[in-house]
Amino acid sequence: MEILPQFIAQFLDVVLHLDKHLAVLVAEYGPWIYAILFAIIFCETGLVVTPFLPGDSLLFVAGALAATGGMDIGVLIAVLLSAAVIGDNTNYWIGRWFGKKVLHWGEGAPRFFNRDAYDKAHGFYEKYGPMTMTMARFIPLVRTFAPFVAGVARMTYLRYFLFDLLGGVIWVVSLSLAGYWFGNLPVVKNNLSFVILAIVGISVLPIAIGWLRQRLAH
Repeated sequence: MEILPQFIAQFLDVVLHLDKHLAVLVAEYGPWIYAILFAIIFCETGLVVTPFLPGDSLLFVAGALAATGGMDIGVLIAVLLSAAVIGDNTNYWIGRWFGKKVLHWGEGAPRFFNRDAYDKAHGFYEKYGPMTMTMARFIPLVRTFAPFVAGVARMTYLRYFLFDLLGGVIWVVSLSLAGYWFGNLPVVKNNLSFVILAIVGISVLPIAIGWLRQRLAH
């Protein structure tokens, strides 16, 4: 039972002191740091079982380290963008395969499968999918599950890809360059833990607002 609290404590330490941990990885692994960052962002966006991995804060801190000469900002952005897009597309096709399998079960579909809900989800993603995929990039958890749901709902792939790519470019470039330009300012560097918490807080704000509205509606 003590393993879980220790894991949570270690995870929080990594997130809140991401700059130190990432700097150590850069020093130890050199160019291989790009592969490590690729793997983290790919897993965070491409696997529905790892939505807890740091995304927004990692992009910001990586950009800040690139400004100190630890990494090349151009290569960093290319690697992170590739990881985000490939991860999302992997997630989409997993969802599409899963949805297809459920549909083929027909009358034998499990109880949790609701065909009416599926049809509504499909209609929603065809109508609002582009906006959803673009905005979802900036919301933890939603960023991980949106591509999977888009695949299950069988959103037209070309539309999905184009707007997912747009969201990926905005997400990676904006946060990486924010870290590159502002991450090493004394006021930011000396209070980086608070900055990371602020980034996480701003990211989850839409979820909190949606939950609060739902509670007040009832």
